[in-house]
Amino acid sequence: MLQKKLKAVLFDMDGVLFNSMPYHAEAWHQVMKAHGFTLSREEAYMHEGRTGAATINIVFRRELGREATQEEIHNIYQEKSRLFSSYTEADPMPGAWELLQKIKAEGLTPMVVTGSGQRSLIDKLEHHFPSIFRKELMVTAFDVKYGKPHPEPYLMALKKGNLQADEAVVVENAPLGVEAGHKAGIFTIAVNTGPLDGQVLLDAGANLLFPSMQALCDNWEQIIR
Repeated sequence: MLQKKLKAVLFDMDGVLFNSMPYHAEAWHQVMKAHGFTLSREEAYMHEGRTGAATINIVFRRELGREATQEEIHNIYQEKSRLFSSYTEADPMPGAWELLQKIKAEGLTPMVVTGSGQRSLIDKLEHHFPSIFRKELMVTAFDVKYGKPHPEPYLMALKKGNLQADEAVVVENAPLGVEAGHKAGIFTIAVNTGPLDGQVLLDAGANLLFPSMQALCDNWEQIIR
């Protein structure tokens, strides 16, 4: 289905490689509630892929009619990060390891493109997926000015990997991430690992939709031939 020139597969991290989104959603919900704001767990899924600052500013503009200060952003995001880190460690997503093995066996380069600034989760990559990802090819919240849905994270991944858009595939689970991959001109596969209606992911620009990482893994050979 994809051209033979495929060289790399660009993975989002939360909700794709790790089943960590329920913990992120809970942490955002609880911290915003503690500060007197409303951010439901489901809305947190809709914001998945944004930088923490962008998510905080959306809530501040909606409920206070202003941008958050740098101090407010720092404090709220630090609280959210601490709460997230206190939860049970997120497990690797079923099917992710098997899919990565297929990708490596085919000589393709797996890369991570995440809006996360959670150093603890980033450090987990090497533990759970040893010798799979190269740090110099990773794109995280620390690398970009504009988070998803802006295409910058995926455009930066192409630059770091010395890739053209048609030499890569994106694997995403969030509407904003799908939109970012689509805007970057990259073939984008959505895996619906959260509570959202799959149509939301197709509307965001997904070229293909699968119900899980395991389903994507099971169908990988058909996709790339």
